[in-house]
Amino acid sequence: MLGNEREKIRHLLVIKDLQGRRTVPLQETTYSLGRHPANTIILSSRSVSMQHAILLRVTVPDTDQYGFQIIDGNYKGKGSTNGLFVNGIKCFSHNLRSGDVIAFGSNQAQAKYYAISNISEQAFSESFDVEDLSGFLLEQGSPANPFQTLVIDPNFELASESALARLASFPELIPNPIIEMDLEGRVTYLNPAAALKFPKLREIGTKHPILTGLLSTNNLEKNSFVREVEVGTEVFEQSVLYLPESDLIRTFIIRDITEQKQATAELRQRDRLLQAVAEATNYLLGEMNYETGIDLALAVLGEAAKADRVYLFQNHPHPATGETAVSLQFEWTHPSIESTYQYWQNQPYQGSGLARWYAILSSGKSISGLTQQFPVAEQEFLIRDGIQSLLLVPLCLEKEFWGYLGLADCTFERHWSKHEESTLLTMAASIIGARQRQQVEEKIRYQALHDMLTGLPNRLLFYELLNKTLPNATRNGESLAVIFLDLDRFKVINDTLGHTLGDQLLQSVAQRLQDSLRGGDTIARWGGDEFTILLPRVNDIKEVTLVAYRILQALQDAFHLQGHELYVTASLGIALLDHNSPDAETLIQHADAALYYAKDKGRNNYQFYSVSLSAKNPELLTLEKSLRYALERNEFKLYYQPRVNITTNEITGMEALLRWQHPEMGLVAPSVFIPLVEESGLIVSIGEWVLRTACIQNKIWQDAGLPPITIAVNLSLKQFRQPKLMETIATVLEETGLEPHFLELEIMETTAIEDLDFTRRVLKDLQQMGVYLSIDDFGTGHSSLSRLQLLPLHNLKIDKSFIQYLTQDVKVAHIIKAIVTLGHSLGLKLIAEGVEKEEELEFLKSINCEDVQGYLFYRPLSVQKATEILESKRPTL
Repeated sequence: MLGNEREKIRHLLVIKDLQGRRTVPLQETTYSLGRHPANTIILSSRSVSMQHAILLRVTVPDTDQYGFQIIDGNYKGKGSTNGLFVNGIKCFSHNLRSGDVIAFGSNQAQAKYYAISNISEQAFSESFDVEDLSGFLLEQGSPANPFQTLVIDPNFELASESALARLASFPELIPNPIIEMDLEGRVTYLNPAAALKFPKLREIGTKHPILTGLLSTNNLEKNSFVREVEVGTEVFEQSVLYLPESDLIRTFIIRDITEQKQATAELRQRDRLLQAVAEATNYLLGEMNYETGIDLALAVLGEAAKADRVYLFQNHPHPATGETAVSLQFEWTHPSIESTYQYWQNQPYQGSGLARWYAILSSGKSISGLTQQFPVAEQEFLIRDGIQSLLLVPLCLEKEFWGYLGLADCTFERHWSKHEESTLLTMAASIIGARQRQQVEEKIRYQALHDMLTGLPNRLLFYELLNKTLPNATRNGESLAVIFLDLDRFKVINDTLGHTLGDQLLQSVAQRLQDSLRGGDTIARWGGDEFTILLPRVNDIKEVTLVAYRILQALQDAFHLQGHELYVTASLGIALLDHNSPDAETLIQHADAALYYAKDKGRNNYQFYSVSLSAKNPELLTLEKSLRYALERNEFKLYYQPRVNITTNEITGMEALLRWQHPEMGLVAPSVFIPLVEESGLIVSIGEWVLRTACIQNKIWQDAGLPPITIAVNLSLKQFRQPKLMETIATVLEETGLEPHFLELEIMETTAIEDLDFTRRVLKDLQQMGVYLSIDDFGTGHSSLSRLQLLPLHNLKIDKSFIQYLTQDVKVAHIIKAIVTLGHSLGLKLIAEGVEKEEELEFLKSINCEDVQGYLFYRPLSVQKATEILESKRPTL
């Protein structure tokens, strides 16, 4: 046996082209060589023709061995473009010898032919991968050429189609089916390969797919052509040649391309699926509405996958039990398939037969298979929906098993490919991306339209809702109301107890306000401690009155926060939709005007807008709004009024007085804006600015070498009672570098006597700090000097209301004299305010009042004017 194996001659073709080097064992009877993918041996080079040559197995005469002949051109006798060269010589055909070198048009595509004997089957197989094949054969003891030549017809040439037909007269040797049919449609010849492949071809005749259409006039006129033909599930590439000299049609099955067609179909399907994913992703990214984007994406996927159903399921807690359940959120079905949406709602995984799905999908794996392969419990769901095969992939949102996406086929038992599973996973990723984008957009929109502290709508959303509600009210013949609400005492609480507690109070107030409204009403935080409320569908003013009353009642009870018992009231302004308030902007403006009217009425009440309210000074309303931004816009300025010694006429101090330079209204009178500052609660922050600015200016004067004086700053009740007063004053003195005894703090008499124990404690701390202390506007309250003697004071300022009646009423003169006398007995320095006449000055001199202030000496001065006065040497009258 071994000897027979070694005597056998084996054939190799070693090819070198642009693809590299490869070895082809020649075991078939014929080979086509060329650039076209349909060739048996494909050559990679642009110089090679589509079909460049034919390699034909021929029998060596008088032996049972065979060799190979190479022929230039294709089966129809058409020669190659760039020629065939064997050992450097161009030829049309050549009987190959071992070692012959074949060039196909150029050196870019070459082949070397080997005929090998005296070699084992194993060594022959190993030779396929050997780089130096000649050396390998010598090592194996194989002769260079086991036969010198092939004696065929030395004059054999393929110069025409008839020569090609003569070549093809070796049909019995060819493994490809060859059939001949006459022009009457009778099969005249089948080679063994054809008889084996198509056993019923003779009896079926021209109805057989291989012969169908060959006798048509169009085909006969073509002379020769190549076509694809389907026989059952197989696809073949068929060459058809009309032989006019024989009145025959010869057909040659070039190759079975079933697998190629299947691969091509799979590639086409994969491309279609990828295109569908791209199109679906565009929908998911381009559609502003998430639900619309999902519907469009599932439709594109379903049509591309040729599925009957596309599902998107989402996990959620069961509404009744709270256990993990799943519901069908989106579904696309083929027009011929009914929806099953209602059957897939609130299905618990446990107890419904879907526990296995949860276990597999939550682990990140897919589920795929035929319905008959699923467990019985799952089959019940699928059979109910007419599903024959199913593919499911998980949807994971931020590493959580969020749901799953599925394809179902109700037509036949379909085995889902890896491409389809991969496509579904890609689609799942796109859907999750769209869901995440939707969440981000929802969050951004929520933040843009809601107040982050209370969670209520903000003014933008309130405007949006009001503008949507107005047309409905007009169309339905209804009215509506807008309420503008402002908390009365919130600023005091916020400034004295801190913003953290203030924020908690706002949250609690917002909750109480929400609880007091009707269903369908909307409350928004307008800003700060202001809220707006929309009451739609108002048919009677009593409805609005009842809501306003409930709001005021809701705020009556104390708020208990961080150990504090806090009380807050509200003022409400109400505007109704009518011809005076026809649009959103006007409604809000009128409600705002009514709010300030409620404040004028003593706060903690509600007022309806009426046309008469429009007569209220609009400048005052504008000023109160502008006050909130005046400090940060640097609109405040300090003026300084000198205090003069009544005997020496020397300036002994300056009182800092706040002025407001409004950008549009000019210099606003203190009598106009100071009450607004007090009411708004801004006095604490503005008062700290006054204190700091006055100390800085006094230090500037001292550093300039001017006579040292005290600077007096008034403290309001809210400033005086704030917990951080001592800390604020100490910080200001330290940061400005002003010594404490050059600062004088003034408190009004009413502030001092409100809580004498508290006042005494604070003033003692200030006295220890070294600050001078004064009672301002003495005589306007209900105190007595005997009560004030309990306080560590330095100066007592007589209110100007006494001074202006000094020369008109003898009783007033006696009162002033008594105040000065008692003040001196308590060790206090007396200062008279509002001195404008010489006779007033003379009287004050006569009773030994030390210092005076008033227009008789100086009006309040700008920084520049005050500096000029101080630079003059001891100004006199």
